[in-house]
Amino acid sequence: MVDKKAHWQNLYRERDPTDVSWHQSEPGLSLRLIHHGGIGRDEAIIDVGGGASLLVDCLCKEGFSNLAVLDISGRALAFAKQRLGDAAEGIEWFEADVTEFIPPHPFSLWHDRAVFHFLTVESDRAKYIEALNMALRPSGHLIIAAFAIGGPEKCSGLDIVQYDATKLMRELGRGFELMEQRDELHITPSGAEQQFTYYRFTKADTSG
Repeated sequence: MVDKKAHWQNLYRERDPTDVSWHQSEPGLSLRLIHHGGIGRDEAIIDVGGGASLLVDCLCKEGFSNLAVLDISGRALAFAKQRLGDAAEGIEWFEADVTEFIPPHPFSLWHDRAVFHFLTVESDRAKYIEALNMALRPSGHLIIAAFAIGGPEKCSGLDIVQYDATKLMRELGRGFELMEQRDELHITPSGAEQQFTYYRFTKADTSG
């Protein structure tokens, strides 16, 4: 069985974060979906598996002030903190496996670009969804990006699960409503093509 933490720590020890296959110089589609959700600048946002991603930088520049980043790799988070400089002090950083994450407070947005599709074991997916449901407030927004059906079958030497909307909604359960989906052809730093699909959901408000 793969030691997940060791795998990602070693990857970030050996590779510059701008050379990894999932690197984006601008996370444009993620930003557009966040805007579509009408998230307030002071609402709590968590980027799950954010690591060294530039999404948190972009959100800071746009004036979002209640940000958190979770990643299993402390090395990935260290790259982001160093890049952000003083701005990193105003961000919550969680070095954790998302399947074991206990959120300290509710979030209005849970963003995940390419974490969930690495969970090939049903019990891990169940733990992820448990953490998601604990973290996301009623009527909150969920953005998940995963390899599309017919896309890559592996990433960074690990097996993944491809998703379409029906398959993903079956995993999430009835507590989430699909608001929109968008396809994206991601070009890796090496020039390879990866077909992603992004999904934006809202969480049901059962308080009434």
